[in-house]
Amino acid sequence: MDAIHSLLAENPYILTEGAMGTMLFAAGLTQGYSPELWNVEQPEKVAAIHQAYLDAGAQIALTNTFGGNRFRMSLHNIQDRVAELNRAAVELLQKVVRTANRPVLIAGNIGPTGQVLLPYGEMSFEEARNAFAEQAAALIYAGVDLIWIETMADLEEVRAAVEGVRQVSQDLPVMTTMTFDTHGRTMMGVTPEKAVTTLVSFGATAVGGNCGNGPAEILGVIEKMHATAPEAVLVAKSNAGVPTLVAGRPVYGASPADMAEYAVKVYHAGARIIGACCGSTPDHIKAIAQALALQAGS
Repeated sequence: MDAIHSLLAENPYILTEGAMGTMLFAAGLTQGYSPELWNVEQPEKVAAIHQAYLDAGAQIALTNTFGGNRFRMSLHNIQDRVAELNRAAVELLQKVVRTANRPVLIAGNIGPTGQVLLPYGEMSFEEARNAFAEQAAALIYAGVDLIWIETMADLEEVRAAVEGVRQVSQDLPVMTTMTFDTHGRTMMGVTPEKAVTTLVSFGATAVGGNCGNGPAEILGVIEKMHATAPEAVLVAKSNAGVPTLVAGRPVYGASPADMAEYAVKVYHAGARIIGACCGSTPDHIKAIAQALALQAGS
């Protein structure tokens, strides 16, 4: 049994992290700069964020590699540094995890390419798959425990990502979540019901929803997924409320108490792996941890 299945077997739920980007901006990252560059330029700041989430109770830590594919990196003219920056992200997280007093799994975080696949866009399936395989290779060879694919809108892009991972490893656990931010569907029109059945068919260990328009949206996603596939291991990672722009930057209004309430609701709706997304902080994760501990103990 691999590490993630062992955790699932031993715990009624697993707590994961909150936002990385929100915390990086708070630490001084500027708009338009690559977060992945901080893995080598500001590793102590990235490590401090990971440490804060572990201190809050996270059992799965995600590498700072959400934009670590060559398409996203080409926006910063660093597409030739995919292997270096992804490997650096894993290595700095490994150092943090070694100090933990409990098992913490390292998830290699893979986000979308930012491109649209044919026939709606210009990116071919093979180009997407190769880009994901390149990133996955760096993450897997550096020693991650699982791959975490998130914030997807297109099932074909998810398939490209999973196939890219499988070119590198046939058995490493893969989790994947989509973003249902368009009237209950993804931007490409995928429903939660279609997502859960398709993602499970891809061989994902856990599936679910992340980001989007706040807790109520994610709760609805989990309810629909659980009704459609009650045996699926579900992931809930909601934004900390619906953002509003203040001085050109998104501000999220959900308090730690609000996110604790969300966590309890998605837990009872069927989510097994719970965390938060944009706008969340270690304070939100700590509140979630405390609320879930009370639920599991009651």
